[in-house]
Amino acid sequence: MSDATRPAHARVTGIALARRAGAELLGTGMLVTVVVGSGIAAQRLTTDPGLRLLENSIATALGLGVLILLLGPVSGAHFNPLVSAADTLLGRRHRTGLPLPILAVYIAAQILGGIGGAALANLMFAVPTTLSSTDRATPGTVLGEVVATAGLVLLIAGLARAGRSVPVVAAAVGAYIGAAYWFTSSTSLANPAVTIGRVFTDTFAGIAPASVLPFLAAQLVGAGIGVALTILLFPHATTETGDLVAEPVLTETRETP
Repeated sequence: MSDATRPAHARVTGIALARRAGAELLGTGMLVTVVVGSGIAAQRLTTDPGLRLLENSIATALGLGVLILLLGPVSGAHFNPLVSAADTLLGRRHRTGLPLPILAVYIAAQILGGIGGAALANLMFAVPTTLSSTDRATPGTVLGEVVATAGLVLLIAGLARAGRSVPVVAAAVGAYIGAAYWFTSSTSLANPAVTIGRVFTDTFAGIAPASVLPFLAAQLVGAGIGVALTILLFPHATTETGDLVAEPVLTETRETP
């Protein structure tokens, strides 16, 4: 297979990979900054828990859509280890998914970005960066995370396999997360990097360390269900896009001989 016909992911080296990892770190970090920062602002603006959640969910939905539009051409705008892992699994047949070494880089960047995003939000609002004391894990919220994550993975993978455009994906993913804040008992973290990042803020959006493992386990189960549903409902993957969310184009240009 020549360089010209190999999938874009297989040609990523050097500075291109650094740009992509940087975009994933920045995007995940800014996503957590939006989640935590808007949660702190909502906590200060009102004592009504419903209004707090409404303000937090609107900011998160809008912020996520903007970040996908901005950084999709650089890294694919995953911002979620489970989305990256699903990309690897679902793209194996056509060799369009993330190779395992790049997947590892993406996941590391996303987790670091999530932690940094929480710290940045704390700094902006003059809140100490400390571990959260908010216990969230109950049988109901764990089930909520399974549902939220399964729906998110199915949505992203299904839209990708249907060949939808990046603006459509950005709008749909933002809308889904905004809605899932309300229809799931867990308020839809649905993202291991975001979950880990939110440990480092003892504010409205925080999650206690003891709740993290149950949430991560639920998210893994949900992602598996989402991948299985994608294969069942969208069995024929499009070969015209090499990425689950958006095709990275700015990092691959003239990177290979």
